[in-house]
Amino acid sequence: MDVPNRFRIETLDDATWILTCAFIIFTMQSGFGLLESGSVTVKNEVNIMMKNAVDVMFGGLTFWMVGYGLGFGDEPGANPFCGWGDFFVHANSSELGWTYSKFFFQSSFATTATTIVSGSMAERTRLDAYIVFSMLNTFIFCIPAHWVWAPGGWLYEMGVIDIAGAGPVHLVGGVTGLVATLMLKPRHGRFTTDKNEQPAMGSPTNAILGMFMLWWGWLGFNCGSTFGISGLKWKLAARSAVTTTLASVAGGIVGTMTSYIFKQRRFDVGYTINGILGSLVGITASCALAKPWEALVIGVCSSLITNGVCELLSKLKIDDPVGCVGTHAASGMFSLLASGFLTEKDELTDAMQLDRIRPGLVYSGDFRQLGIQALAVVSICGWTVVTSVVFLKLIQVTVGLRVSLEEEIIGADIVEHAIGGVFYNKKTRMIESEQASKEEPDIIRHYDQPIATMHRRQSHVYGRRFSTQSGSCKDSLHYQLPVSLSDEVDVSEKNSPLTLLKNIMNWCKTRKNPVLFSPKDYVTPNLPISHDNEIYDLQGNLPYPSIPSCKYVEETNRDNITVTYV
Repeated sequence: MDVPNRFRIETLDDATWILTCAFIIFTMQSGFGLLESGSVTVKNEVNIMMKNAVDVMFGGLTFWMVGYGLGFGDEPGANPFCGWGDFFVHANSSELGWTYSKFFFQSSFATTATTIVSGSMAERTRLDAYIVFSMLNTFIFCIPAHWVWAPGGWLYEMGVIDIAGAGPVHLVGGVTGLVATLMLKPRHGRFTTDKNEQPAMGSPTNAILGMFMLWWGWLGFNCGSTFGISGLKWKLAARSAVTTTLASVAGGIVGTMTSYIFKQRRFDVGYTINGILGSLVGITASCALAKPWEALVIGVCSSLITNGVCELLSKLKIDDPVGCVGTHAASGMFSLLASGFLTEKDELTDAMQLDRIRPGLVYSGDFRQLGIQALAVVSICGWTVVTSVVFLKLIQVTVGLRVSLEEEIIGADIVEHAIGGVFYNKKTRMIESEQASKEEPDIIRHYDQPIATMHRRQSHVYGRRFSTQSGSCKDSLHYQLPVSLSDEVDVSEKNSPLTLLKNIMNWCKTRKNPVLFSPKDYVTPNLPISHDNEIYDLQGNLPYPSIPSCKYVEETNRDNITVTYV
């Protein structure tokens, strides 16, 4: 099969370019991990990072075994639906540079398509089930990749425009994430508790840092998709860099201003992150073909679509913790469709062998290119929905997809990884300490720490070994901010920033000794048992089965403010 120049490495510079871009794309795994772990509660942040490692390990293995062959194999048997050959990728010395460079580049795309899904499945998915899914998701990705990018793929032959993976990567990942979150159902308490009790971002700083890493990685994603810099390709790479940057700038501004308007003059972190990432997805399909003003328009529209879809899903009580459906599915669809509106052929399109494409609707009044793009959206969505439902349902009835209620409430960091020196025994359904001695098997010491650190540890160290069938604690387990108990203080004054800062300072001054929790410190609360798995519920707050009630220690500082520690 004759491979067109777009996919042929003609010089050493081409190979160096795509390998370097693939290295940059690989760093996006760190960005996804930080973004997702920062967006969920602290009791699941380590588990999220582990899942991003799983994507590379197990997804990379299956892509080497069968994924690359089904996506880009060009041996006899390849057809418009799927490729054939190059299974268990290897090559002789004459083809080694071309084959291995392309394999490594496409494997970075495959793992990205899988890691997108982990955000929608966050905080309630079994790790062993996710490992199986990461292996199977390679199959979901590689077939649309063949349609769009491989010579002979049916969408490729029709002239579909998708330079950097709006369809095979982002649309596939986003739609799979939507199917997964619908099958898993919302997290416990996500839409049933008071709005003020909703789980907050565990670390907005990590989420923003992850966004920056993704922003950086996207330049490799889009610029590297020119598949070289020889001939005129270096100009396409330069144009990709400009359009990618301008789209993200426009999307970020719109996301920030949208938050300012609709969030009571607050600059919401989530809106800004989703605005930037959504616009990066939006420019992905036409990054090497768009003009600067077109990139700005695409960035603005993508940002509005992303944040709008995220809000709509929340209204529909569809739990997407990181917003991957709005960011990747919705903006991925728009990215493909925008290419049918705004594309204009020029002398540079020949450098990527895009001679089959036609001018977009805005420039020609012809609906043909838009129709091809819409057909790509429908076919990729249909394929993804069917295959993801089959695979996820298969995992659900065999391995089991969702964790139990008590494991979800305890958090995957303890249940799956024994973070904090304690671990959850799945046989006895008890929390046990790895640090317990024979003399004091049930004692865990909590040393004086800054408030931020205490807050981050509150879901990692719960106390003595205790049965999951009794005991309950509030979400703020290890500390409570000191407040005045006097009725003479106005409520608004108690909640003011100055009062809060003063209370924190007083708290730091009075806390000098470590708190020792011993077995006699725990009592079983005399609370009514709910009908849901016989779990105690404390004043409407999120219950923690297997966490015992803790001893309250009261101290009075020099300002006669009573401080309560648990």
